[in-house]
Amino acid sequence: MSTSSICHIVPEVCKAMIDCLQDCVQMPKNQEEWLQIVEGFEKRWNFPHCLGSIDGKHCILQAPANSGSDYFNYKSTFSIVLLALVDYDYNFLFADVGCQGRISDGGVFPHTSFCKKLYAGTLKLPEESILPGRTENVPYVFVADDAFALHKHILKPYGGTHENNSPKRTFNYRLSRARRVVENAFGILSSV
Repeated sequence: MSTSSICHIVPEVCKAMIDCLQDCVQMPKNQEEWLQIVEGFEKRWNFPHCLGSIDGKHCILQAPANSGSDYFNYKSTFSIVLLALVDYDYNFLFADVGCQGRISDGGVFPHTSFCKKLYAGTLKLPEESILPGRTENVPYVFVADDAFALHKHILKPYGGTHENNSPKRTFNYRLSRARRVVENAFGILSSV
């Protein structure tokens, strides 16, 4: 779990959250642990090679003093962004909280420690392997929405509209189902 820029405003709260949750919010440490997540996504959500679901949630707050429009978001409220990676069973594997609401999920992501480790290749992800019924190795992926940039390990839906029963529409449906896990986890977190 990491924090972004709001910690200069409420450092005690951010530190307390990290101290309390650091044992609960942990990314896999090796390929075997990642493969357990992959197995869960395949069994429960019928989406193979999935390492987790990434998304951001705007957490509404009162505008911090002297912050101008930094925390004013596209929903016309003030917020900070909670960006998270969640496994197949709604468990948070990574969370970054505190980036100003004016910044999109895709804008927050590059500044997270998770993204930096992903791009540096230090997450100890499983080696590429063959999908059932195929012949070529493919990478394991994190599923995300359109706000995120494509990457070897980040998969997002095909853009545009697609005809019923087309391969792209079927793919988008299945990816959306796997990706909704993070949205559901945000819902569970909000209701507690």
